[in-house]
Amino acid sequence: MAKAHISLENGTKITVEGTPSEVAALIANFDKGTIAPKPEKKIAARKSTAKPGPIDLVSELIDGGFFKKPKELGAIKTALEEHGHYYPVTTLSPAVLRLVRKRQLRRIKDNKRWLYVE
Repeated sequence: MAKAHISLENGTKITVEGTPSEVAALIANFDKGTIAPKPEKKIAARKSTAKPGPIDLVSELIDGGFFKKPKELGAIKTALEEHGHYYPVTTLSPAVLRLVRKRQLRRIKDNKRWLYVE
């Protein structure tokens, strides 16, 4: 059995064993560059940076019991602002409507205004 020790530029050491013709062919392929070790890819761990959207934030208000009494969109906007989330009413309206369609909230019309309740 023939043996060959190969040291690469990055410090990797390879030992090859086989018949003399196999070892010679392998070393020739290394010299030609047809066999080259692939560099290891470092995979960086990604942190979840997804911020909660208006639907998630309104769902948190539902879980907290905010909608025990009927609330207007302005009250929802104010409650979110108290928690540091600023959204215009034009953004909150479709989000709250989606929650109504999912039956997480109900809405009641009172004097041409919609009120939202659990």
